Amino acid sequence: MDKEKQNIPVMTPAELERLDQEKTIKHRLSKIGRKILVMSGKGGVGKSTVAAYMALILSKNGKQVGLLDVDLHGPTIPHLLDIRGGLVISEDGLVKPYFVSDRLRAVSLEMLVHDKDAAVIWRGPIKISAIKQFISDIDWGQIDYLIIDSPPGTGDEPLTVAQTIPEAEAIIVTTPQEISLADVRKSINFCRQVNMRIVGVVENMSGLMCPHCHQPISIFGSGGGQKMADQKGVAFLGTIPIEPLMVEYGDSGHLADLASRNDLGINSAYQEVLDKVERTG
Repeated sequence: MDKEKQNIPVMTPAELERLDQEKTIKHRLSKIGRKILVMSGKGGVGKSTVAAYMALILSKNGKQVGLLDVDLHGPTIPHLLDIRGGLVISEDGLVKPYFVSDRLRAVSLEMLVHDKDAAVIWRGPIKISAIKQFISDIDWGQIDYLIIDSPPGTGDEPLTVAQTIPEAEAIIVTTPQEISLADVRKSINFCRQVNMRIVGVVENMSGLMCPHCHQPISIFGSGGGQKMADQKGVAFLGTIPIEPLMVEYGDSGHLADLASRNDLGINSAYQEVLDKVERTG
């Protein structure tokens, strides 16, 4: 009998904690509809702006939306949405996200850092742990979409999301230039390696409407995103034009005001992209 008892595996405190976190994550995710990771192969393609703007348009359309910023080294979501508050701990100990509006809530590492200019110098294991805690400890509530903004590339952050959220889907942001498209091909291969469903590719900064002749100007070229998506066998969700007001509203943290304007072509472009996204659900 003593020998049988000795053969019974005993879980360590760390293993018990990990098991408890996995159960909590599963419970949290069960309340969330679609989980969409917005990623890019390289920086400078406007990925964070696309993630924030998609969340804004979805919430404007009546969806309950969560926006999770896992770009731990360069979080920009709080700046784009003028988030000045932090996370709230309720009386029962649950951590609540910051409510940007009645239908949009957000979480970013920057909300936990007192010095906004401080460099976050974290190695892989710490980053992985932080992202898992964001998912397990935040009470998002019942929401239709969780939009996740990740840093460029295929490193620890998108890999952790893929491993922690098995049903996560990816939207890959590119610009028309070949140098950007080459990195997107790597992102597509990454998604296929980790079995993450690809919703499609969005071509951002795709032309500027001339204010004088009202004809599109292809500053960075055109059609590259569509061609690359066709070659790789993934859906092409659409093009987002350059909108000069995006700089002004983004720098001031008032993207929500820009998303509410009905006179801008960029809002129609985003709506067309999101219509395709919703049809894939």
